[in-house]
Amino acid sequence: MLPGLFLWLFLSYSSLLPSTESQTKIPLETVKSWADTFGANLHRIVTKYSGSLLLQKKYKDVEPTLKIKEVDGLELVKKFSEEMESMLHRKVEAVERLVEAAEDADLYHEFNSSLVFDYYNAVRINEKDENQNYVELGSEFILEPNEHFNNLLVNTTYSDIQLPTNVYNKDPDILNGVYMSEALNPIFVDNFERDPTLTWQYFGSSTGFFRLYPGIKWVPDENGVLSFDCRNRGWYIQAATSPKDIVIVVDISGSMKGLRMTIAKHTIVTILDTLGENDFVNIIAYNDYVHYIEPCFKGILVQADRDNREHFKQLVDELQAKGVGTVNKALVESFKILREVRDAGQGGLCNQAIMLITDGAMEDYEVVFEKYNWPDRKVRVFTYLIGREVSFAQNVKWIACNNKGYYTQISTLADVQENVMEYLHVLSRPMVINHDHDIIWTEAYMDSALPQAEELFASQAQSLLLMTTVAMPVFSKKNETRSHGILLGVVGSDVPLRELLKLAPRYKLGVHGYAFLNTNNGYILSHPDLRPLYRDGKKLKPKPNYNSVDLSEVEWEDSDEVLRTAMINGETGYLSIDVKVPVDKGRRVLFLTNDYFFTDINDTPFSLGIVLSRGHGEYILLGNTTVEEGLHDLLHPDLTLANEWIYCITDIDPDHRKLSQLEAVIRFLTGEEPDLECDEELVQEVLFDAVVTAPMEAYWTALALSLSENDEVEEGVEMAFMGTRAGLMRSALYVGTEKISNRKFLTREDKETIFTMDHFPLWYRRAAEHPSGSFIYSIPFEESSDGGPPEVVTVSTSVTVTVGGKTGIAAAVGVLIKLELLQNKLWTATQQPNDTDCSGVEGLCPLNCQDDTLNCFVIDNNGFILVSKISKQAGKFLGEVDGSIMTQLLNMGMFKEVKMYDYQAMCKSHHHHHSGARPLLSPVYAFLAAVKWLITDFIIFLLEFNISSFWHSDNLADAKSVFHHAHKHKKHEALQPCDTEYPVFVYEPTIKETNGIIECGDCSKMFVVQQIINSNLLLLVTDAACGCSVFPPVLLQPKEVKYSFSLKCDRMRSQKLRRRPDTCHAFHPEENAQDCGGAAEISASLPLLLLPLGTTALLLRH
Repeated sequence: MLPGLFLWLFLSYSSLLPSTESQTKIPLETVKSWADTFGANLHRIVTKYSGSLLLQKKYKDVEPTLKIKEVDGLELVKKFSEEMESMLHRKVEAVERLVEAAEDADLYHEFNSSLVFDYYNAVRINEKDENQNYVELGSEFILEPNEHFNNLLVNTTYSDIQLPTNVYNKDPDILNGVYMSEALNPIFVDNFERDPTLTWQYFGSSTGFFRLYPGIKWVPDENGVLSFDCRNRGWYIQAATSPKDIVIVVDISGSMKGLRMTIAKHTIVTILDTLGENDFVNIIAYNDYVHYIEPCFKGILVQADRDNREHFKQLVDELQAKGVGTVNKALVESFKILREVRDAGQGGLCNQAIMLITDGAMEDYEVVFEKYNWPDRKVRVFTYLIGREVSFAQNVKWIACNNKGYYTQISTLADVQENVMEYLHVLSRPMVINHDHDIIWTEAYMDSALPQAEELFASQAQSLLLMTTVAMPVFSKKNETRSHGILLGVVGSDVPLRELLKLAPRYKLGVHGYAFLNTNNGYILSHPDLRPLYRDGKKLKPKPNYNSVDLSEVEWEDSDEVLRTAMINGETGYLSIDVKVPVDKGRRVLFLTNDYFFTDINDTPFSLGIVLSRGHGEYILLGNTTVEEGLHDLLHPDLTLANEWIYCITDIDPDHRKLSQLEAVIRFLTGEEPDLECDEELVQEVLFDAVVTAPMEAYWTALALSLSENDEVEEGVEMAFMGTRAGLMRSALYVGTEKISNRKFLTREDKETIFTMDHFPLWYRRAAEHPSGSFIYSIPFEESSDGGPPEVVTVSTSVTVTVGGKTGIAAAVGVLIKLELLQNKLWTATQQPNDTDCSGVEGLCPLNCQDDTLNCFVIDNNGFILVSKISKQAGKFLGEVDGSIMTQLLNMGMFKEVKMYDYQAMCKSHHHHHSGARPLLSPVYAFLAAVKWLITDFIIFLLEFNISSFWHSDNLADAKSVFHHAHKHKKHEALQPCDTEYPVFVYEPTIKETNGIIECGDCSKMFVVQQIINSNLLLLVTDAACGCSVFPPVLLQPKEVKYSFSLKCDRMRSQKLRRRPDTCHAFHPEENAQDCGGAAEISASLPLLLLPLGTTALLLRH
């Protein structure tokens, strides 16, 4: 390594020395002349075809009538917060009406064990048998597409019922619950009529059924399974219980081998799935000794966010049974952790519990409880007896019943889900007895359970896919069951975050501004830089940690977490940060000073922030024009408005949903739709821009006609376009539609080129940070339609107005031109005829960029190649093509490397992995896998015989052989969340030209770089004869940030600042602690047993 380092230093140093080798001498004056000629030709073309001078003049003409208003960021964020609070309060009122209706219905309902009742089963609706008769529970259910519900087929007059596969649809508890909850149907409809912005409303029952409004058709997966269980959803669990500190204690002694260990692992995973970001957890395994399954978490509890839960699941899958179990030490360690956390004011500071998972307990453990938990019993203990053995049932039950917990016995994988859920019912008792209807708001999540989820992933900006849920528990108000604290279920309603962000309009936030939301835990609720999806092959999938991305990982330049701390504490304030903003998929960067304004949203755990970029980003342009004049100019055929912006509210009244925003604005102005509610300030801005920019249409049209008549059209100019701060866009074609190279440009298929809820177009944003009148050239990085290099380049410049010493960006204008045009202009400008006067020229003369002796490149201010003799190099980074030149430009300071970080990256992780591991997360799949194995190997097992020697048989089931029945170990290149560092290279514009000679060992290489005027381009001319391969390429690839074990452990253990929920319900003096379980053996009912057997029969055919 050292010799290589010395060689590199020597070569870098020697590049500054005069060369003793012969090399091609490139005259500096010649290159400057070429650059000036090429730059002047380009500027003339793009200025002419864009009409930029005309547009600048038109805005200059109206400056006397313009006002530039400076935005008061604090006032704006408070206003947005109040509007969001009002909107969210309406959702709370809808949920409260549902809770009241559900509890009243239950109060007057008498349980009927023989009830016969038909209802709309979401899977069976509209299904017919071979005789064309509707199947049982599958009557006709009218479904129609509804734009408000993402164009899904829905029934807005009625709800229907979904049940997971492992819940029997005619169980008496189900039938009574469904019958009782019919009372919710008129409330659903009434809520939607009162507030048409409501989306999904639902009731999740503690018995397992899910009533959803509007009703939809649910389709099982390819295996005929419906794994969605409402009781596993975050909104259900958070509403049903207060924050929890949980220590899971699992027996991994030798007696737990085989299927017992499989069931134990699945029990742990199911418990983990009931935890959320307000909960804290750790897992201790014990046999001859006690150990933490994650040694880094020794002695602490960690937040049960998605990251940590997934990490625990991977570790649980690796547990192996051996040795002898000693539960006392494990219990002592668990009590100590919980006490230390409680005394230190850490964790959830509410419920504390130990989950003991074992196949038996023989020790004298009473002394442990006397010392650590009695008489206050601050820690509940829940026990899960694994296996069919009943010898230890009374011991294990005693532990739970004497520590305010609950005991269950789990004999099969099918038992796990229902038995784990029992602990939630116990923890909910104090709240139920007290009748405290706490309102909870969930963290951000995306609902992949609904039909067409994948289509939604692909159709919307990633940051706008997420939603939050408002939920409230539903209790039994019957006096006779008060001490039992019966939780009937949870009522909820979804709030898509894009609906919230509509209340923070883009036009008020400027070119680079944005709004964002975060939770009480510091996690992002919504942010334009949040990327919750990743591409796995051809599919878009949610990242494992998509909803536990911390604010500090997106606003990573808030290095001292001043912004994060203030927002979590619910403060109102202001902060200024110099930031590096990645654009164009991280290949470029904008240097901005951002002003952050923030406040909390009352009665929610959320905080709102808005960002305004310093300078023009904090100005709003206000102009006056008449409706008649503006309306006339809005009617041009090539004018469009940002359809994702809210000029007029069109998604409430069904008659308005078919209208585009432009159509809505026109109908509002003409009085055709008096009921339309529009943003009058934004509409006024649009009218003003329409009038000022109207001459552009005539200019472009006249130019196109003149050129076609005289046959003088510049070969390669395809389109002119412009956009204003109000989201108005105009465009004109200079070629036929069929000749456009990039047909996605300015369409919804290419969201980077249009105004969206998330951002202004990229060509607008880049032009805004470049001097007005000077053009930004942007080359796309995607391949052309035929798989070759890019064919076109986007060219744009900003249009400014100055009033009272304040300069604002009024618009951006540009052209779409073919790269071939740039290439032809370069070759023309860099051709010296043979009769050139070479007297006084030092170096080669005449010169020609197409000579074999030279390599000529046009590169942009980030080092990307636009023009090269080798066409396939277009769009590539110069350092990848010629590392020697890029290295010298960096050494000379003409380019600088900017280090950027991505804390939402996905990296390849090479490890041995069971391809069937994911069913571990689904009780249905796990059960089916086990049943299939059991049927083929030993049918008697299903008949519930208790054969102890059979149960302990090692060759019955290694845990993995059940879960991964037909799968073999294979090398799997999985993608895992990671942190990456990547470089962006930026030109230093104060250095207008440079040159040098690079010593390459066996040859010397001269290069000359010259700035191209009125652009972000550079002309680079190099000696082609010397390849200079001793210099490695300079690459853009991101590198994973590798943390040492100690640093990684420190990061994992660190407890970031968070704000706890306001309420806690840990105990109630009237709760019936003797209701602590008691069935010595719990097994699936006959209908539930037959159901998976039928499915298994199908599986066995394959």
